[in-house]
Amino acid sequence: MNILKSLEDIEKIRISSRIVAETLTLLEKNTRPGVTTLRLNKLAEEFIFDNDAVPSFKGYLGYPFTICASINEEVVHGFPSQRVLKEGDVLSIDVGVLKNKFHGDSTITIPIGEVCPEKARLICVGQECLYLGISFARDGNRLNQISAAIQNHAEKNDYNVIRQYTGHAIGLSLHEPPQIPNYVKELNDGGLMLKQGMVLAIEPMVTSGSARTKMLANKWTAVTEDNKLCVHWEHTIAITKEGPEILSLRADEREK
Repeated sequence: MNILKSLEDIEKIRISSRIVAETLTLLEKNTRPGVTTLRLNKLAEEFIFDNDAVPSFKGYLGYPFTICASINEEVVHGFPSQRVLKEGDVLSIDVGVLKNKFHGDSTITIPIGEVCPEKARLICVGQECLYLGISFARDGNRLNQISAAIQNHAEKNDYNVIRQYTGHAIGLSLHEPPQIPNYVKELNDGGLMLKQGMVLAIEPMVTSGSARTKMLANKWTAVTEDNKLCVHWEHTIAITKEGPEILSLRADEREK
């Protein structure tokens, strides 16, 4: 598999990632107390198809939905359902899009109505971990620098990063090597050297409790072992000669 992408490849991933960003913006606007995650799944699927694209997740290894909708203690791969979102819940929405043979992938975590300061802080720190990790995605750096930035910021704020699930490269396949852990595996190993042309999906999962997870009966949804809150953030980025370019950047992020 080709780890380095051409400019033409990156442009195609940029298009897919732009649809991902627009889908997430649409879902965020429609996420509120009283809405079901199955309704959000329907909105996402319709929007993606309307843009002449295909949901990356639906059918992937048998996954049955367009989005992953993970609530509160759910870490990843939460199934959309008739469950009604309640005031104070925290929802992570993961979206993937396939267009022109290339994938884009991104995740946001949304507070449902008013949430307590502790939940709001975790959401904020999780997003900061994402941006810090992205800042080290530069030609000549090492993969562990991304991992260390995420882990250090989470732990500095008295949180833990989930270790069973990682980020990944992305392109013609939704998940390509290398994996991008959110913690440093080997202190004396800097990891793979990063190069211009790599396209990565960096995705910290940060929890207020244990870093360990357990699997629900559906064999897809992972939850924190101690049922503590977890947040999930992700962007698809390209390493360019100028530095990291966030291909899945949303309009609200451009305005910051």
